[in-house]
Amino acid sequence: MKKTALIYCENHFGTMDGKTANGLVRSSRNYRIVGVIDSTKAGMDTGEVLEGEKNGIPLFSSFDHALESLDHIPDQFIYGIAPSEAFLKADERNIIINAMKQGMHIVNPLHEFLTDDEEFIKYSEQYGVTIKDVRKPPLKKDMHLFSGRVLNIKTPIIAVLGTDSAVGKRTTSVILETALLEKGLKVAFVATGQTGLIQGAKYGVAIDAIPSQFMTGEIENEIMKAYENEKPDIIIVEGQGALSHPAYISSCGIIRGARPGAVIVQHPPKRKHLGDFSFMKMPSIQSEIDLIENFSNAKVIAITINHENMSNDEVADVITAYEHQLKLPTTDVLKHGCDKLVTNIYETFPSLNKTKVVLT
Repeated sequence: MKKTALIYCENHFGTMDGKTANGLVRSSRNYRIVGVIDSTKAGMDTGEVLEGEKNGIPLFSSFDHALESLDHIPDQFIYGIAPSEAFLKADERNIIINAMKQGMHIVNPLHEFLTDDEEFIKYSEQYGVTIKDVRKPPLKKDMHLFSGRVLNIKTPIIAVLGTDSAVGKRTTSVILETALLEKGLKVAFVATGQTGLIQGAKYGVAIDAIPSQFMTGEIENEIMKAYENEKPDIIIVEGQGALSHPAYISSCGIIRGARPGAVIVQHPPKRKHLGDFSFMKMPSIQSEIDLIENFSNAKVIAITINHENMSNDEVADVITAYEHQLKLPTTDVLKHGCDKLVTNIYETFPSLNKTKVVLT
């Protein structure tokens, strides 16, 4: 049975910085999410906030409100915010300590490692709970340099990249994985961020926590593990940040380490500025495609839309415009599914047709 989990996402659920909570509410192999803490949306259903449709996971005003409302104390307490500063505030420290006092194990996705903090270690020992620092990298002696092994893989590798951070690359990757599995393919998904790892990805690494010298090698190593263990028909690699983004180098490491044969690009058409950098304009979808294709030697085969601040009509208009202007299949996987992506993947990699299963 899945462990139960309560997520902390004060003031951020449904927003860019709430992406860890958002992702876990949408999909989690490891945990059964029983609630999210966000006083600004207390009383609502998380599905209503994300998709306009209830999913039965409530939003609570506080930690105490959650415990009073739930019929049992959850097994896990997950910090569900991805702030740019990546450090806990004083009140957040107290909430995590209270969770430990209630016997809840802690899942921490921040760059601040709680297992290096004497106070948190003291309380975890006192109350017999564990702390999982998702982004804590292995020792350097256990990291991998790029070896070139990935160059010998014949299995198609697709990277889902984007034009900014928190645009839905992981969400699209997970939905695409499911769609390809339903076609009868063996699919390996390689996560590259904290949310995918918390969700339960079997293979992956929090790439932005790895020293740059080892980034490509760590990505390559996870792909090789998936390739050797699963014998997959296709490998999907989650992107991070954006290749054009001046604050992140994650996409560089992912492209170099994964050596994808094809790329899908996720883009939020109504976003005017980079998420945490309001002084910088968003790149155009065309400029990002050009940059990716020049940098990676892989072709962009499709575009996926993040529909933030867009009406259904606007989404439809953008899809039509992109397909006309860029000659690439375009979809919003949350609203319209993955049929276009799947069709184009089979066209791009004809060998997959040998393993295609028609389900009735």
